[in-house]
Amino acid sequence: MNGASRAAQAVARASHARLVALLAARTRDLAAAEDALAEAFRAALETWPTRGVPDNPEAWLLTTARRTLGHAARHLGVRQAALPALAQLAEEAEARAQAAIPDERLALLFVCAHPAIAEADRAPLMLQAVLGLDAARIAGPFLVAPATMGQRLSRAKARIRDAGLAFAVPEPSELPARLDNVLEAIYAAYGSGWDAIDGADPRRRGLAEEALWLARLTAELLPDQAEALGLAALLLHCEARRPARRDAEGRFVPLAQQDFSRWDRAMLAEAEALLGRAAALGQLGKFQLEAAIQSLHATSLVAGKAAPNALVALYAGLLAVAPSLGAAVGHAAALAEAAGAEAGLARLEALAGAASYQPAWALRAHLLARLGRSAAAREAFTQAMGLTEDKAVREFLAARQAEIG
Repeated sequence: MNGASRAAQAVARASHARLVALLAARTRDLAAAEDALAEAFRAALETWPTRGVPDNPEAWLLTTARRTLGHAARHLGVRQAALPALAQLAEEAEARAQAAIPDERLALLFVCAHPAIAEADRAPLMLQAVLGLDAARIAGPFLVAPATMGQRLSRAKARIRDAGLAFAVPEPSELPARLDNVLEAIYAAYGSGWDAIDGADPRRRGLAEEALWLARLTAELLPDQAEALGLAALLLHCEARRPARRDAEGRFVPLAQQDFSRWDRAMLAEAEALLGRAAALGQLGKFQLEAAIQSLHATSLVAGKAAPNALVALYAGLLAVAPSLGAAVGHAAALAEAAGAEAGLARLEALAGAASYQPAWALRAHLLARLGRSAAAREAFTQAMGLTEDKAVREFLAARQAEIG
């Protein structure tokens, strides 16, 4: 690979989503923005090897893509004489949008929550078009096969193109109606970047930070929306513990064994303040409940006093508001602490759809080991190890399996 190719790949990893957002913010056409940027990268790979990599590759790509968009507009019959007026209108609209939504990526997330787009496709479309994830990474948080997700995204873009849907940044009064989809996308983006550790794809390593930034920005933009505050609180609680998730040798450390002195106290305080503000609004939702669960975990560990019954109650509330396989496995784990391993295992084994869900196998393995069912526990540990890509987690599970004998 030559220097030009390496430079193009570096920009693609670090800035693809931001460049698409900048292009689409002006054109209001997501598909055209993606196509123009792809054409700009093709031009870069043709010209940079002979002319040299420009001092600012991002600016070169953005300028080239915007030129492509301008040519496309003229080919569609937009008169040259009207282009200055159109450009001025676009700049004025962009300035208004930035005043309402002070980040191009966040603005485009709300654009992708357009009511004409099928609701099930909105969050995945945001993750691909705005945050730059591929279908395989998007499929994980939504518990579907990568091929299925790829087909969904292709069909969604085809419907947008065939319907001639014109993207426009919504008015401030329209934001609350689109908020749920935006929060889901930010949450899924954070989940995709959560497991990234040293040596992983640089774009994934920065994804958790970008998701946290967008969550904070959304909470500032919509301070009267409790779930926006709840999501920011949830991600802050999770991110505050990141330094303690690995020991000095890079080994995985489960939450119950983490050194809480390594947690980021400023983030925890910010999370608690946001959670308190959300509770005062009286709009209970799943992100607030998930944040409350993380808050309870943190306070229990710091105080050295578990609260298993409270944890069971929070998970029960989460299942009532937003049932999911992850919440059900968490409820089973809490039940095992409150009522014993048999109760937790019975709850776990009653779940449908857990056969390929790694956390379910990991919990099953630990509960079987606690009950002395060694052969079944070893098999469950093997299944759990086979379902994770994280080497440190596999080594942790292997060590627990070896302890069984």
